[in-house]
Amino acid sequence: MSEKSIVRGATAPLKGLISGIGVLPFILFALAFMVFPAGSLLIGGFQDKVGNFTLNNILHLTRPDIINSYLLTIQISLVTALGGGLIGFLLAYGVTLGGLPRFMEGFMSTFCGVASNFAGVPLAFAFISTLGRVGMITIMLQTWFGINIYDQGFNLYSFWGLSLTYMYFQIPLMVLIITPALEGMKKQWREAAENLGASSFQYWITIALPVLTPTLLASFILLFGNSFGAYATAYALTGGLLNITPILIGAQIRGDVLHDPNLGYA
Repeated sequence: MSEKSIVRGATAPLKGLISGIGVLPFILFALAFMVFPAGSLLIGGFQDKVGNFTLNNILHLTRPDIINSYLLTIQISLVTALGGGLIGFLLAYGVTLGGLPRFMEGFMSTFCGVASNFAGVPLAFAFISTLGRVGMITIMLQTWFGINIYDQGFNLYSFWGLSLTYMYFQIPLMVLIITPALEGMKKQWREAAENLGASSFQYWITIALPVLTPTLLASFILLFGNSFGAYATAYALTGGLLNITPILIGAQIRGDVLHDPNLGYA
């Protein structure tokens, strides 16, 4: 065995140790903020208030108010995921493949990066200030055009009002997710399809959509989960008028009336 082989064999464990130390912060972070909280919720869901094992929390999940909250939350999540996904896809397509000026791509990317993270109480306050009963746009429409959107059936504090608010961060998030996939679409694919006599519709059905389907499905799932778990925006906007799942869980864990943390964990 040569001297180089001996040295290489001696340094291999050291390199592995250094690599392990580099990954250690991530492992600790995952344990502290993902594994441990998830484990605590799982255990707490099968305990009563004094820590004894019970299945009552699981059985109580069939209560009408809990089922209705899940149905309402699923409806909002579906609407915002489909609407945000469609509009976000069209915006991303217009910027990347629609022939718009290149500076628009940088502007759109920057704006979407900010807007997708603008949620919670600030977003609720922004929509109340613009589309609330005395919001800026509401007053402008009533003053200039004599249109009262609330008399026409619009209500910011309803199902569609909350869905509209959610769309503010759902659309930019979709743009950020789908843009890299659209940029990966090669022009040669379309040119080859056109040379073979395919129409634009046939190109999208047979080539583009099959390539983009995994990204579109992943984007829909992410948007659905993003809307399903939103708490601060809904609570600040509606004040608990809409009985969605995150608000109901918050009421069980921290509320004064419906205080049952273990049911909230379940």
